[in-house]
Amino acid sequence: MSDLIAYVDGGSHGNPGPSGIGIVIEGSDGQTTCIAKWIGRQDNNVAEYVALLEALQHAVEAKAKKLCVFSDSEVVVKQMTGEYACRSPRLHSLNWTCRKLARALDFSISYIPREQNRQANELANQAAKYRQ
Repeated sequence: MSDLIAYVDGGSHGNPGPSGIGIVIEGSDGQTTCIAKWIGRQDNNVAEYVALLEALQHAVEAKAKKLCVFSDSEVVVKQMTGEYACRSPRLHSLNWTCRKLARALDFSISYIPREQNRQANELANQAAKYRQ
């Protein structure tokens, strides 16, 4: 698995509320890994960052060389690309940790509309609803 594509989403039922993350990772070998995790009571932005963090950790553990991430969180994408400053103390440490992990990879992150991120969204909602 040298190149990975990840679709990430995080969400909460309430803001804050019960939260989950959903990740769909496609490998260059054709294999797909789906991750759905309950992350407790969080707000939406924290959940989005935790989803990105999980994808980055998976890529590093899999010894991937490249990770292309697609997210429907404009805040996370623009903070990770430097277009927005990360002024929130609660997001700053998550942003810093994600940036640190991303340096170990040929990393890119892009915004996609929610309709194009449906599978990751469904996984996140299932995790938040059923505490998977």
